[in-house]
Amino acid sequence: MSPRGVATPDVRERLFAAAERVVERDGPGALTSRAVTTEAGCAKGLLHTHFAGLDEFVAELCLDRFARTATKARALSGLAGQGTVPENLEAVVLALFASGGPAISGLAMTRPAATVRVREALEAGAPGFTAIQEAITDYLAAEQDRGRVPSTVDAPTAALALVGTAHHLLMTTWPGAPDPRPAMTRLVAALVADAP
Repeated sequence: MSPRGVATPDVRERLFAAAERVVERDGPGALTSRAVTTEAGCAKGLLHTHFAGLDEFVAELCLDRFARTATKARALSGLAGQGTVPENLEAVVLALFASGGPAISGLAMTRPAATVRVREALEAGAPGFTAIQEAITDYLAAEQDRGRVPSTVDAPTAALALVGTAHHLLMTTWPGAPDPRPAMTRLVAALVADAP
């Protein structure tokens, strides 16, 4: 436990990681500010020192994880011509399911105020599913230019299918449900079946 008055390094990430563990282990209903700070091993009031409340915390957690995946997706174009197309795509779409993605999505859905904050941030330009979709479209087009994805693949539609399916699975998967990642892997394979 961090003593009072001593700075906690990387406090946001520490709290976010703790929240993911709580939700993944105990479900969305178990998430309280006390559960998060206890899991993080820090002072009980630390979450409220950095966030206006639990709804803002949950919204910021969701937005942070979207931004991480969007950053990974934007790096895809730099991978054009390297590795295999399915492996490159899987690295991005499966990142949405890392760190308790379905559980975190379920958490956001149970907190209407957090959902509103996320929607407003996305409307204001925060990176989310649209940024990921655009990055996948650009990547597929770059691979088509190199002849590694057939020209018959409609890149924007394939990207929409990947992101839309990921969104659907995130919103309909609950703790204890079958792992959604194999379905995403099969979808990637189906969309770029002839790609090396």
